[in-house]
Amino acid sequence: MMAIGVGGSTVEAALAGLSDMTSGIAPISKQEFESRLGKLQDAMKRDSVAAVFLHASSSLYYFTGLKWNASERMVAAVVFADGTLIYIAPFFESETLKDYWLIEAPLHLWQEHESPSQLLSDVLAQHGASTGKVLIDPATPFGMAEAIIKANSGNEFESAHGMIDSFRSIKSDSELAIIRRAHEMTLAVHAAAGSILRPGITTTEVADFIDAAHRAVGAPGGSFFVIVLFGVATSFPHGVKDPQVLKDNDWVLVDTGCLLYGYNSDITRTYPFGTPTDRHRELWEIEKAAQLAAFEAVKPGAACEVADAAARKSLESAGFGPDYQLPGLPHRAGHGCGLDIHEGPYLVKGESTPLKEGMVFSSEPMLVVPDEFGIRLEDHFYVTPKGAQWFTEPSRSIDDPFNSGS
Repeated sequence: MMAIGVGGSTVEAALAGLSDMTSGIAPISKQEFESRLGKLQDAMKRDSVAAVFLHASSSLYYFTGLKWNASERMVAAVVFADGTLIYIAPFFESETLKDYWLIEAPLHLWQEHESPSQLLSDVLAQHGASTGKVLIDPATPFGMAEAIIKANSGNEFESAHGMIDSFRSIKSDSELAIIRRAHEMTLAVHAAAGSILRPGITTTEVADFIDAAHRAVGAPGGSFFVIVLFGVATSFPHGVKDPQVLKDNDWVLVDTGCLLYGYNSDITRTYPFGTPTDRHRELWEIEKAAQLAAFEAVKPGAACEVADAAARKSLESAGFGPDYQLPGLPHRAGHGCGLDIHEGPYLVKGESTPLKEGMVFSSEPMLVVPDEFGIRLEDHFYVTPKGAQWFTEPSRSIDDPFNSGS
């Protein structure tokens, strides 16, 4: 017997059943970006940091609201402890940058034959920061960071990783609202994708549908990513190079997400196309128990690694593993998520970062049986004072993967 919601529809009907889901959710406000800058500058004063260099990355957007695609040319913001913000960019990009910026600030420009690293040195000197500690955005390419360090011998350089993560890992109420809605959108897309499955459909066709479905629910860029796997290919966590064709009684794994106002969703569902075997049922329940074990281990103040340990203990009690051995769980139990699809901290052995209210993670301790199949059930949660709270309800059962039954 086919699982509830699997098969029976067409691409056209499934798309017609979807509509924009973004009503009532607003992007991050200018005031919140300004508040983030103020908090960063307070931390800089506390830690005696003269300046923070923000490369064209998700962290540049997080603190300033400026989205810019990174390239070999330096486009960056420099934040000073005294509250000053400046931008550095190529001269020919100045008007484009002004068109995109949210928080206006002095713009320091360099021509194509000039050294942006030397320009940065001049800017640091102008603001009394030619000596002292400067933190560099960890997303900065090595070659650019190397040039910056060589041009600024009077400064002490360190990674801004710790300081940036201390802010980005704790989501505000407005961030949580966006992330929740993005996941609700992707869950609706999952259900729609399950409904169009039929013998002979290819993974490529399903992926194309999922992209169109994400657009239909309000994600302007469609799918940020999509993995569709059938049969034995489901035992490869991130897929195989060749498309597959769906057959009766195949195992199906779909992992996808979208962007809403810059924030990611990321949900995986695994289910049978047809009647599941006893082995499918048994292992699906084992996977579900491991996902729940990771979720229930989350308590404020505990180390992030406790969730990974709980998932592995659950799997080991069912005869899988131990550690990363297969059949079992070959990767970490979960990852942070926000402006980046994978961001720190992570739910992995050795991660001692304390869990804090407002942190967001996936719970996805995949169960892989080589040469047979894999099962990944992935949902995201956020940390509350009492523990973890799901953004979307996990799969209820193998017979109702999208929770569409009564």
